[in-house]
Amino acid sequence: MQEKELLPHLFRTEYLKIIAVLVRYFGFDKLSLAEDLASDTFLIAAETWGLKGLPENPVAWLYAVAKNKARDQLKHQQVFEKKIKPALLPGNEATFSVDLDLSDENIKDSQLQMMFAIADPQLSVESRIALILRILCGFGLEEIADAFLTSRETVHKRLTRAKEKLRQSGMSFIVPAPADTGARLETVLISLYLLFNEGYYSSSRIDVVRRELCLEAMRLTLLLADNENTCTPAVDALFALMCFHSSRFDARTDENGEIIRYDDQDRSLWNDELIAKGNYYLNKASMGSKMSRYHIEAAIACLHSEKTNDGLKWDKILSLYNQLLMQEYSPVTALNRTYALYKVQGKEIAIMEAKKLDLPGSHLYHILLGHLYQGVDDQEAVRHLQKALTLAKTETERKRIRKDLSQLQAVK
Repeated sequence: MQEKELLPHLFRTEYLKIIAVLVRYFGFDKLSLAEDLASDTFLIAAETWGLKGLPENPVAWLYAVAKNKARDQLKHQQVFEKKIKPALLPGNEATFSVDLDLSDENIKDSQLQMMFAIADPQLSVESRIALILRILCGFGLEEIADAFLTSRETVHKRLTRAKEKLRQSGMSFIVPAPADTGARLETVLISLYLLFNEGYYSSSRIDVVRRELCLEAMRLTLLLADNENTCTPAVDALFALMCFHSSRFDARTDENGEIIRYDDQDRSLWNDELIAKGNYYLNKASMGSKMSRYHIEAAIACLHSEKTNDGLKWDKILSLYNQLLMQEYSPVTALNRTYALYKVQGKEIAIMEAKKLDLPGSHLYHILLGHLYQGVDDQEAVRHLQKALTLAKTETERKRIRKDLSQLQAVK
């Protein structure tokens, strides 16, 4: 890999690791300092590698520079303290040594600690996800702004306020013991779940599927699953859910990036390795005594990953959606349940159920009704698809709806 390609790759993979370790070393109140030091490390790499070429071990080179930057910063801080505190006793002179542990184990522990620090229930969901994207995933302000359909300036202000709130809270930078994870772990899981969903069905980008968001959510969830203090059945279930959904990445869009609906997907493109991994973690999750929403959603996704398409499969999916709605209602779940109902009991019953939902501002609602009305009342189908076209948020979605409209009108 050439320097031009390698540096952006390393920024994605190593920048966030360096920040996590630096924050663990300096303290969370020095988060901005850690970001500055990590950024300076990559700036030096860009300048040096451009002139002298790639070092023998680029990752070790980055870590060595980060350690030196941390040592220099500590030296400046101690010199400053010495100047403003002339009463400092002899013998307290700084040695300026920095024992910055950049082992894989310490990096993972530091990232886990950072994850729990960011998942403060006092922060809004948007702020938590923005912090995860920025600090743990290495996303730029423009990318985060895209994810939230907002401006770079708004994201910058949101991040600044969130960091200040965390700094003032005096939170402890530790991974809680199993008995103390509680609400904080649930907040972490919600944040990762939403991060994955934004990647799996992006509401804000031309690309409907943003794999990098999904992969980052999976990487962070696996950190939780592999740590004895945070490995709970709900964590395993969430990771299983992500594996099942990710297994269908290659089948969800065509070579032009256009959406391929579930029934039309090429099953041979589904990733059997990810399906097997999903089954492993779902079985592991079943060892617990409590069934979370992630268990139910993972079970639904597991059935969707079965390459058969018979009635028994859809009976099970419908039953699971009923359970999920009883546990926690959401309009998206209700819409998905209506599609499963159509598969089991036909279009007319599904149309009656869909009308009860009454979600006029949702393009997905009108897409579903447009699909259900086809062959029942084509004029009504066209009306709903045209409404969906006006409400769709991405050009990719609009292309798919236009294609549906043209196919429907060609039949007429």
